[in-house]
Amino acid sequence: MRGATTELDEKTEERKNDHLEICLRKDVQARRVTTGFEEIQLVHRALPEINKSDIDLSTQVLKHKFSAPIIIESMTGGTPKATKINAAVARAVEELGLGMGVGSQRAVFENPNAKETFTIARREAPNAFIAANLGAAQLAKVYGVKEARKAVEMLDADALIIHLNPLQEAIQPEGEPTYRGVIAAIGRIVKGLGVPVIIKETGCGIAAAEAKKLEAIGVAAVDVAGAGGTSWAAVEYYRAKSRDDAFRQELGEVFWDWGIPTVTSLIETVQRVRIPVIASGGLRSGLDVTKALALGASLAGMACPFLDPALHGSGEVKKRLQLVVEELRNAMFLVGASSIDKLKEAPVVVTGQTAEWLVRRGFEPQAYARRGL
Repeated sequence: MRGATTELDEKTEERKNDHLEICLRKDVQARRVTTGFEEIQLVHRALPEINKSDIDLSTQVLKHKFSAPIIIESMTGGTPKATKINAAVARAVEELGLGMGVGSQRAVFENPNAKETFTIARREAPNAFIAANLGAAQLAKVYGVKEARKAVEMLDADALIIHLNPLQEAIQPEGEPTYRGVIAAIGRIVKGLGVPVIIKETGCGIAAAEAKKLEAIGVAAVDVAGAGGTSWAAVEYYRAKSRDDAFRQELGEVFWDWGIPTVTSLIETVQRVRIPVIASGGLRSGLDVTKALALGASLAGMACPFLDPALHGSGEVKKRLQLVVEELRNAMFLVGASSIDKLKEAPVVVTGQTAEWLVRRGFEPQAYARRGL
């Protein structure tokens, strides 16, 4: 039995290392689909009637105060390199009063020695918002409230992320595309856990109908993580290519751009639910963050831009975060928004394929442009 467990540990660590190396070394960004942020225009105010220095970026979400509505999304865990990454991110968000998620803690249940790669986050960030993380497929199949509670207690976490990755599970050779009963499983976690549960996609977006189902079972927040950024089908394409697995390589190629673009997923969701919505999936600047918040997001999440900086230490992560925060502050000044609440009242023009998608789906892109008239 011990031999089998060791083999499982090694395969999990190998897979985690593969994911990190591919994201660092290969182009795994969406190719033909975009986030949609290029079709979102903020209305410039030549007379903003505020001072940039007076802008208040702080916000409170899930009973936690953030100095700015920004989190670094779940990236990794379960490998020695992950310890360095999570430590660097944690130090930076602690110093800046922001938040972070960790990678899937399934790795710890398969190999207890991997625990340090996650617990380092809370040690380095005793006050920051930290979210634990487990996969929906495993909750539907094996794990329950007991494992969810262990994941949260491991980090003294402020929330639990349950990530949805049906596309990746369907393509990767070790995948577990077992989603039957997943809504009921999430509902049991929500009722039995005692901390907020965030449901997060991993690059394919969440449609309004799914968001409403999640709200109905008591989920505290939804992280749309739409298409247009990192493609996990692309990651699995490169894994398959390195193993001469032509069958799975083709699957990765075909589904490379699968998903709902981030902006359309975000607008669909905020127009149909009342719980906080986190915008992630291809956000690359503070201007993207500003647009997401203006469209109704409560928080904006980014991951890819911080992966390489995290390998170079918390200082590099902090510098990149400070730039994103300053870009957000600049954009808020230029639209005359002195606070995050005021930003959500700023007029926004939705154009192109994003507007067409929303109209065809019965949503109201024009409502944003009528603000302040």
